[in-house]
Amino acid sequence: MVNAGNPIVTAINYCFYGLPIIGIVFPRFEAAVFAFIFNYGAYFAEIFRGGLQSIDQGQYEGAKVLRLSYWQTIRKIIIPQVIKIVIPSIGNEVINLIKDSSLVYVIGLGDLLRAGNIAMSRDVTLVPLLMAGAIYLILIAGCTYILGRVEKRYSYFK
Repeated sequence: MVNAGNPIVTAINYCFYGLPIIGIVFPRFEAAVFAFIFNYGAYFAEIFRGGLQSIDQGQYEGAKVLRLSYWQTIRKIIIPQVIKIVIPSIGNEVINLIKDSSLVYVIGLGDLLRAGNIAMSRDVTLVPLLMAGAIYLILIAGCTYILGRVEKRYSYFK
């Protein structure tokens, strides 16, 4: 239904307006959450698939030589390397998710940007939109800082 090739606005519209055609009805908020989960789930699946495929086959062979079981190999050798590889991509997608959260307006849900628009229309000033932009900037800066720290923590092997 929803994959990584669809824009998130299309996914939100499918979930809220399209699924009722086949008898699956979601309230507005649940439709938006469902669309975000499926859309970003596809992106995250591709990120982790790429991370797993980037691990050299010699890592598995070395684990066999050390007589590690399959699950020990995955837990102690493969997953730490995959996490280090995928952290930057995951960070990008988390930041995109924060920015894309404003797109729920297409199904009539209120969000930060909509509240800013309403306040801007009421007060005839740009200050509410500037405040909404500042809040988005603070959220994204916080995520960037946290993800930078996580990347630094996992960068002990270059």
